[in-house]
Amino acid sequence: MEELKTGNPAPLFELPTDSHGTFSLADQSGKNVVLFFYPKDDTSGCTIENIDFSALLPEFEALNTVVIGVSADSIKRHENFRKKHELSVILGSDPEKTVIEQYGVWVEKKMYGKTHFGIERATFLIDEKGNLANIWRKVRAKVHAQAVLDFVKSAQS
Repeated sequence: MEELKTGNPAPLFELPTDSHGTFSLADQSGKNVVLFFYPKDDTSGCTIENIDFSALLPEFEALNTVVIGVSADSIKRHENFRKKHELSVILGSDPEKTVIEQYGVWVEKKMYGKTHFGIERATFLIDEKGNLANIWRKVRAKVHAQAVLDFVKSAQS
């Protein structure tokens, strides 16, 4: 699979969500989309990232920007995660890892000397025309949502 690069069209996708029916990238034309991938609901880094994006959601929305987090967790897990942490971002469920693989975030990881595959914490900013405006890879959860918001603000000024 070809590596995604800024300026290229973002791969189109549709995913079921826990709160918004089906999310289709094609339906977001004319809006920016922050698409963030995270490994697992209710783990420390993923919880921080989702809470931070949720807290900043009104600012993203004021900049004509939709925010969706995607993991391989089920709709039911997403519902529980949303309730427990009062999340407001859209949570897309990709248990088949179709979109996760499409965006190249299903990667080999090393932990405690063992190798396994998992979801790389990564964020893609898709502009109003459906092109990749920026890509953040190997994201650190803390302060990431603010960095993405700052980038969206600077891109619009």
